[in-house]
Amino acid sequence: GLPSQRATFNASASVKTFNMTADCVFSAGTFDPSSTFLRFTAGGTFIINGNGHSISGPNDLIHVLSSNATLNLNDVIIRQTGRSGNPIIRVDGGGRFNARNVIFTDNEAGSLVSASGSTATVSLENVQAYDNRIANALFSRTLFISAAASMTINNGIFRRNSGLNHGVLRVQGGGGRLTLQGCMTFAGNVRADGVTAASDTTTGVGSPTLTNSITGACPTEGFSYWLTLTPPPQKKSKKTATPRPSATARPLATTCIDLHQATGIAVHATYGLASGVQCQRLGGGGIGLQSIVEAGFIDAVDVWGYVEQGVEVCFPQLGELLFLDASAMPRAVTPLASHIVNGMTCGAIETPGSIVLMPAG
Repeated sequence: GLPSQRATFNASASVKTFNMTADCVFSAGTFDPSSTFLRFTAGGTFIINGNGHSISGPNDLIHVLSSNATLNLNDVIIRQTGRSGNPIIRVDGGGRFNARNVIFTDNEAGSLVSASGSTATVSLENVQAYDNRIANALFSRTLFISAAASMTINNGIFRRNSGLNHGVLRVQGGGGRLTLQGCMTFAGNVRADGVTAASDTTTGVGSPTLTNSITGACPTEGFSYWLTLTPPPQKKSKKTATPRPSATARPLATTCIDLHQATGIAVHATYGLASGVQCQRLGGGGIGLQSIVEAGFIDAVDVWGYVEQGVEVCFPQLGELLFLDASAMPRAVTPLASHIVNGMTCGAIETPGSIVLMPAG
């Protein structure tokens, strides 16, 4: 677990690896670096393994500020953080920040990640940012900023973010470097003036370096690309935080794994099947719509819990898919785009609901 209160880590830190076992919620803080909740000043490499859990709290959540401090952040969701104009993660003073399999969602801040200083480096692999709002910023109104620092993004999905005066990504002069690799998706992002910012993805100020070495087009089914992302095994830490688990309607369990073993229906999630996504096979009574039952549905699965990470369900039979959205009562029924993987009919969703396999045609 993480510390339950503000903490500074240096060479004398007794714990340098943290394995989260539940969601963590910190109380409010200020932008003063001395009061940043997790502050890394020196002493080698520190690791936070989120194991699919979330961190919520003040906007100045993480600060890496020393040339011999490295923070590796893995498999974590950062949500409902900020609510003011400061960066959530700040890297300067030659610090190094590496993030893998990180989701930013429902945050309000000046920026999500801000890097400054000629020797500071940021590496982001498999990062997603959606439904974030950029507030009145202290630095600049954009999601990710490289100002005189080096930032590399390898595989990124940026959807429905708003308040972006300078686009989703910004590299500034004075030696700022931004490198884009792999698959990059920009969709539905809106600038502060209300203009859709789909083409306003990156901007440069001064004399920056922007290297776009994207290797290929993103897949048609957006979440198929992320199916290989699985969190590392959870380990117990001697030092525990004061966590607050997410409120869920049903107990956390690996029901999706059980479903596959019992029925052959395969479920994939961005952060793995132990991340909080839940599954249940449905019969006609569970579907609750006579028209679908009379049409001779083949199979159905209800999916709930942490679905917004992106979940794909694959049925072992061929057919067409319907989606019953759980956010509406009665559930709204819409066709769900499908694709064939190894002879299985697959469809991806981002919100809780039921996926129904119908006969083709």
